[in-house]
Amino acid sequence: QVQLVESGGGLVQPGGSLRLSCTASGSFFRINNMHWYRQAPGKQREWAASITSGGGTNYADSVKGRFIISRDNAKNTVYLQMNSLEPEDTAVYYCNAGFLIDGGAAFRSYWGQGTQVTVSS
Repeated sequence: QVQLVESGGGLVQPGGSLRLSCTASGSFFRINNMHWYRQAPGKQREWAASITSGGGTNYADSVKGRFIISRDNAKNTVYLQMNSLEPEDTAVYYCNAGFLIDGGAAFRSYWGQGTQVTVSS
């Protein structure tokens, strides 16, 4: 019914930048808040950033000042601009979003499949 697909991951040098995208498709009435999470090998999934339907943002301390979350509602897309990347940022990055579906009768969250970001010299 709803799919989230991330893109933009890859290999980048320390200090470099990368922009991730996550696009929603399928059947839904509207998208509410959107989020980025990340999971490093052997570690728990960690919340990184959120953006509300009204455009308000919030960040984990580990990424604050370096990452910027944004959204383009016309494209059903959330972005994560990652700057000043560090090896510690290496992880699979997942997007998550809440959707109003079934003609507004239900609210559900969905996850993307993840995209790998590797920060290495």
